[in-house]
Amino acid sequence: MKKIGFIGAGNMATAIIKGLTAQNGTAENLGVFDTDSEKCEIMRQAGVQVYPSSAELVRQCDITVLAVKPQNYAEVLAAVKEQADKSKTFVSIAAGISIAYVRNALGCDCPVVRVMPNTPLLLKKGASALCPSDNISEEDKELVYKMFAGSGVCEYIPEEHMNEIISVNGSSPAYIYLFAKTMAEYAEGCGIDYGQAMNLICATLEGSAAMLRESGDSADTLIQKVSSKGGTTIAALDKLRELGFTDALLAAMEACTRRAEELAN
Repeated sequence: MKKIGFIGAGNMATAIIKGLTAQNGTAENLGVFDTDSEKCEIMRQAGVQVYPSSAELVRQCDITVLAVKPQNYAEVLAAVKEQADKSKTFVSIAAGISIAYVRNALGCDCPVVRVMPNTPLLLKKGASALCPSDNISEEDKELVYKMFAGSGVCEYIPEEHMNEIISVNGSSPAYIYLFAKTMAEYAEGCGIDYGQAMNLICATLEGSAAMLRESGDSADTLIQKVSSKGGTTIAALDKLRELGFTDALLAAMEACTRRAEELAN
């Protein structure tokens, strides 16, 4: 069984490790390195091997997940450069970090999988976009896919769109949380209990997602089915259009993509 290591033991790494442990029934093939001793101790107690350095982790592991912030990539990759070779596969889960960036920093054309996951991975409800380099083995490609598919859904996306996809699944939970929070605050302002309103909103979001997936109808058709002529929904949609809801959302997504491109440089 191949050894999978994680540089960084934050929320995303923890979610992936939990998913892998659940799939395999053991954490014996998993390793981690983090500068935070408390996080390392938590991993150790979960049966994950803790390495004394990132370099040693890469030396010992077949697949290394770079679970650190984009701003830390240069430092992290420099620390493991001597251990990198074409037998090692690296997984990048940071916004804006390209396959070429990882390879250039390592000075090696090693296999790289660029992934854009999201935080619902913590609840096994994740949505991950994956882009493997051409020289990855089928075995490693499948292993990395299962790594994320075990905690949600996955889609392969061409790398030319990996910065754009961040606004679709990576950052988008925050838009949805803001949307839900605003609705709940409106309800609270009308005298409705905030918790009760949020419960109804969450169920509505879940149900709406199920309708998009399972009804067989397009988004436009579903909108029409909720919108009776002259009714309450039409009044709400007309106001959203008047205030530029669609334009604001598109502008936000474009800003997200631009920031991803900046982080890549």
